[in-house]
Amino acid sequence: MIFLYYEFESALGESADLISGRSNVARCRNVIEHTTYLEMVSYSDPTLNSIEEHPLTPDEFENFLNRRLNAKHPDTFAPNVLSFPSASYISMVKTMNLPFRSIESGSAVGPIFWAAYDQDEKNPHLRNYTSTNLSLEIVNRKSDVRKKGLTRGWELTLSHDINSGLTTGYAKGTESSDMVESIKHLKACILQIGHPMLLPAIIFSHDISYKTDLKQRDARDWLRKLEHAVSMRSEIVEKEGYVREGVIDLDAINRDLVECHSQVLWKRPKAYLQILAQLEKAMKMFEEKLPEKRKDENMRALQASMLARFDFYRVKLQGIESYAYTTLQRLDIQRSALYNIIAQKESKLNFQMAKEQRQLAHAAKRDSSTMKTISLLSAIFFPGAYLASVFSMTFFNFQNEPGTPAVSESFWLYWAVTIPCTMIIVGWWYVWEKKRERRYFLEDIDLEKGSDDMEKEIMATMRKRTMSKASTWERQNPTGNANGHGISEKVHVIGERLGKKME
Repeated sequence: MIFLYYEFESALGESADLISGRSNVARCRNVIEHTTYLEMVSYSDPTLNSIEEHPLTPDEFENFLNRRLNAKHPDTFAPNVLSFPSASYISMVKTMNLPFRSIESGSAVGPIFWAAYDQDEKNPHLRNYTSTNLSLEIVNRKSDVRKKGLTRGWELTLSHDINSGLTTGYAKGTESSDMVESIKHLKACILQIGHPMLLPAIIFSHDISYKTDLKQRDARDWLRKLEHAVSMRSEIVEKEGYVREGVIDLDAINRDLVECHSQVLWKRPKAYLQILAQLEKAMKMFEEKLPEKRKDENMRALQASMLARFDFYRVKLQGIESYAYTTLQRLDIQRSALYNIIAQKESKLNFQMAKEQRQLAHAAKRDSSTMKTISLLSAIFFPGAYLASVFSMTFFNFQNEPGTPAVSESFWLYWAVTIPCTMIIVGWWYVWEKKRERRYFLEDIDLEKGSDDMEKEIMATMRKRTMSKASTWERQNPTGNANGHGISEKVHVIGERLGKKME
């Protein structure tokens, strides 16, 4: 058993966040990026408003909104990487009262948003940190955050003084992010910069812009083309790439189904709805702690306008979520139908292989019959040849007397009998062999026809009422339970019919 005793000394000790932040910064490596700073000041007199942007050196980290756009280093958003020296980063965070928790989110996946007050009750700061590493979990659901050798992300860390209305922070983004456009948008809204949630709201609006809706619309159009191809509808055209010389390209359909699925999963609304809930929570926290002197008409109007916009974004994201869900369900249906078609093609191929094997078996049987014929002919002619050799001895007399011929005058009888007999036997065998070949040919035709008929009837029975576009399930199948029994019965009858033909 271990007893622990903690003693807190506020004047001398460092906070846990600071200690943890130092430890996290120490394990990070540094890369060099071009840096500028942006300073925007809004007065009650709009003519005095100012916007300044200048290059930033490492010794100028205080009281400004640090902007680091168009980051080009390929590892700028990699885990445990800082864009300037560790000492400068710690100095920036401490001087600008930024949260050290931002360094802990360097390896986070997906968009995150966090906001909280510090513990300085005399001068509270609303800290908010938002960071999006545009990894393949959001864009195309992959863990690799690189694309074409570069990262795709943005980072924003802000600190807002509730009493003075001063906002300081740090921003970084690549060319593929919306940070550049967001900063331009922020410059145009200089009269509203007193609200700390303005820049996060602008970035959020750019992140779920119209491009997200267009992606879902394009995916739905793509899905319709895939449905036409899988269902073999008449609307399919050859220019879509799924028909080549009248043949459906199943490989192209399968590849596009996968790509369309990943397109639908791009920027899933569920993650952004969670971010939206955190944004609204931060809005309420800001309104609760806002001093009365800052609750003027403009601030109340801006607060209400931003809350209304967040509510609009929620409705929009919910619509996208329902739309994407329907698309995903239809994609699953087409994928199942495609797998069934592929399975049918494989069954047809197996059936073709079985048919060819049966033909090979019949060919072997014919060869065996031919060998039997040769053996039979040998058996027929061998006795004749033997007898001829025996009887031929009477036609020759090699010990004849002088003046007597050695060959008998009746030798012609041998040839007169042998030649006609041989011709008759060979002719009979030739006619018999031709009849047998004709019979084999008819058997082959009957076998192939029976196999094709059985395949057509089985395939038609399997695909009936499922791939037809001119009928409905209710009209064609009033009793769905009897359908499977009818199919199996029909297949059994077809098999018996083919067996009788083969016999």
